[in-house]
Amino acid sequence: MKIAMIGTGYVGLVSGACFSEFGVTVCCVDKDAGKIERLKRGEIPIYEPGLEDLVEKNAKAGRLSFTTDLAEAVQGADAVFIAVGTPTRRGDGHADLSYVYAAAEEIGRALDPNRYTVVVTKSTVPVGTGREVARVIRKARPEADFDVASNPEFLREGAAIADFMRPDRVVIGTDSDRARAVMRALYRPLYLIETPIVLTSLETSELIKYAANTFLAAKITFINEVADLCERVGADVHDVAKGIGLDGRIGKKFLHPGPGYGGSCFPKDTLALVRTAQDYGAPLRIIETVVEVNDQRKKAMAGRIIEACGGSVKDKRVAVLGVTFKPNTDDMRDAPSLDIIPMLQEAGAQVYAYDPAGMHEARRMLPGVTWCDDAYAPLEEADCVTILTEWNEFRALDLRRVRSLLKAPVMVDLRNIYNPEEMDMAGFEYYSIGRPSRLPHATTTREPQETALI
Repeated sequence: MKIAMIGTGYVGLVSGACFSEFGVTVCCVDKDAGKIERLKRGEIPIYEPGLEDLVEKNAKAGRLSFTTDLAEAVQGADAVFIAVGTPTRRGDGHADLSYVYAAAEEIGRALDPNRYTVVVTKSTVPVGTGREVARVIRKARPEADFDVASNPEFLREGAAIADFMRPDRVVIGTDSDRARAVMRALYRPLYLIETPIVLTSLETSELIKYAANTFLAAKITFINEVADLCERVGADVHDVAKGIGLDGRIGKKFLHPGPGYGGSCFPKDTLALVRTAQDYGAPLRIIETVVEVNDQRKKAMAGRIIEACGGSVKDKRVAVLGVTFKPNTDDMRDAPSLDIIPMLQEAGAQVYAYDPAGMHEARRMLPGVTWCDDAYAPLEEADCVTILTEWNEFRALDLRRVRSLLKAPVMVDLRNIYNPEEMDMAGFEYYSIGRPSRLPHATTTREPQETALI
């Protein structure tokens, strides 16, 4: 089979490479000529473990190619995937579908009326987008023989290839039996490993993706608020999470407290679903609150760091480890660091930071930060170190070395990757999320009201 993948961003590039690994001939399209030339040379524009090798392997095998010519890629394709960006639209929070519709119009002009083609929305799009894509294509090429299908992605950054190759499920939305047959053929390798395939309507498929992401965002926000309560009553949020996560109806995933969710999906998808629900007169009050609470939480984390530094960071040096929204990615979109670091700077802090993969993009987004070459360099003479992203290399720092470099042995761990008792014995004043704060070798227990301020 042959497919065209319109868009070589995160979703398009990963999906295209993985389909080619299935034996499908894939042509990836992008308007950015420089990006296409880099991809042809094997230079991958995003950080995703295993992707470079996968692209190189299938490009050499002749199954994966790159072009700026959409019409050329569409010719002879059994399916054309739209995998362009759907960012939040400025001013109202809706998903910006201009790239989707522009791609649909160009696809319509390129379709061969004598060949049946399935046009697939891979991008995350609101309910009703598939119908509008069909209308746009029909207007551009009235005689075209095509159907539109929805096939949302559920790829986690940092684990995207595994998620594509062995997914929890594949969702296909279409009203056409011919389109279902084409999509079944494309995903045949997953049928062989008994992957659940959800066949449904266009509208249902589009809503499944938003419902999935907003539910996970709500789960993260829930445990973050429970963490705040744990601090007030003297409980341990990790034990609470384990106690409820072992319930099969709840599950243990996405019950890790932290500074709030970020990334390319949850912030924009929660907001887009809120706006869609409001437009249809069925407001989602829970998700509206999730959006509000998460925005407030990221800002509140800067206050925790300031409080750990004695209530002021004016003219103090704060070391930051990790700035991407999660580990194993260079994605800075809506990362908590984009709220926390500017607030520290506004409060007078000198911020020194290190991230294993995100600093190239972060330099542009976080001016005034001093960027360092390794995890220990920001610590020199720092008044505090804070962990914002749980990269593996931060999980086993040499604590003696860390303490010797710091001006004051203060750590604010917003990802809870260290054990409070061990940090206590190592001589650190240690602050985490949803657990009692620890002063080095403390002999008294702090009052709950004081703990709540940290």
